[in-house]
Amino acid sequence: MTHTTTRIIREEHGALSAMLRSIVLLLAQHRRQETLPDFGVLRAMLFYVDEFPEKRHHRKESELLFPKLRARTPLSRELLDRLDEDHALGERRIRNVEHALLGFEMMGEARREAFEKALGQYVDFYLSHMAMEEREILPLAERVLTQEDWADLDEAFGANRDPLTGFEPDEEYRQLFTRIVNVVPAPLGLGAAS
Repeated sequence: MTHTTTRIIREEHGALSAMLRSIVLLLAQHRRQETLPDFGVLRAMLFYVDEFPEKRHHRKESELLFPKLRARTPLSRELLDRLDEDHALGERRIRNVEHALLGFEMMGEARREAFEKALGQYVDFYLSHMAMEEREILPLAERVLTQEDWADLDEAFGANRDPLTGFEPDEEYRQLFTRIVNVVPAPLGLGAAS
């Protein structure tokens, strides 16, 4: 049986993966066309990565799921420590990507490669991080957590959902998500193909 929390984590990972891959695809397309990207769209997409995964998704894992796992089993403590460290470093890493984007926007072509490299490193880091959670941590959680643990987790994870997984955004984020969905090209958004 797969619990609600496990499903939510996988859905949120899927939304983040799609967002990150879409940024990479947009940049590759603009590079091929020898055009500059829409920096406003890129800023909105990176702001999403900063706001939801870094500040909400990770906190649910580090403050709710991981402590329950540590309390139930000595297995994977080293891995949980590493994932917590990734979460702690994530905000700094996304800031570096956002700074590199600003450099590209302000300085032009001279900074394109530095931005693409910073983004590529962040995407590789993040995809690897999520794969580790899904491959190692979620199956362990399914094996060792109690029904009471799951009830607590399901309530907490269900109360704070990522709008890119099909849930209505909080009022304060509605404009951001509307913008992203309307201007980002399919398949992530509804915008016209470039």
